[in-house]
Amino acid sequence: MTIDWDRRTCARKGHVTYAPDEPGLKARLHAQTALGDVWRCLRCGDFVLGEPHGSGPADHAPLVPRGKVLRDLFILRFLAIERAVRGVFIVLVALAVWKFSNSQDSVRRLFDEYLDVFRPVFRHFHYDLDHSPIVDTVQKTFGYKHSTLVLVAVLLLAYALIELVEAVGLWYAKRWAEYLTVVATAAFLPLEIYELTEHVSWLKIGTLVLNILAVLYIALAKRLFGLRGGRRAFEEERESASLLEVEESAGVPAHSTQAV
Repeated sequence: MTIDWDRRTCARKGHVTYAPDEPGLKARLHAQTALGDVWRCLRCGDFVLGEPHGSGPADHAPLVPRGKVLRDLFILRFLAIERAVRGVFIVLVALAVWKFSNSQDSVRRLFDEYLDVFRPVFRHFHYDLDHSPIVDTVQKTFGYKHSTLVLVAVLLLAYALIELVEAVGLWYAKRWAEYLTVVATAAFLPLEIYELTEHVSWLKIGTLVLNILAVLYIALAKRLFGLRGGRRAFEEERESASLLEVEESAGVPAHSTQAV
């Protein structure tokens, strides 16, 4: 099933119409009906009843995302939501670490009390809590210095800030955010691979695959780091789309632009 990104977006955000100054082109974008004037939408191409949203030279027509651009924007916003959720989660973890660093002894006493209570229960199910990897890991954290835990909390907050900045930038399709996302995500890939060598889980595998696909997609689709012609090719592609936006909506071939 093919998604019509243009009509899907128009149904959600509304149509975008424009009246160009060029008479011939204006005539192809405009029609009169018994209900009044209609103008062709620059995104989906459907005729819309009412006055145009703007007017002026065709070269000044608004750049309306459509087709592949809308699909790319949808993917970027999906990644933005994923970054935002991850950033909020890391903030909560950082706050938990900071709070734990300030009440380390009391938490240790509470943990030991609960451990004594549940030890007979787990022994009944033939599970030895004294040799549990999870319990051992928790007990090791009690030996960390207060300054070490504070440093961990600060580093987690810095990482969360990067994730949240990425989320905002990707949501608005900012090019700097695309670079930041590729660099930051690629930098943590070796750590994610190392974690898989320590313990394999479907969540870790899914996260690693998603991050690898995100790096490859953004770098290639957005022509980052000189790939596929680099920034110049990216800007030329956008400029070409903006200059031909009205002509494409009217069904005019690109080579006839100068003849209008």
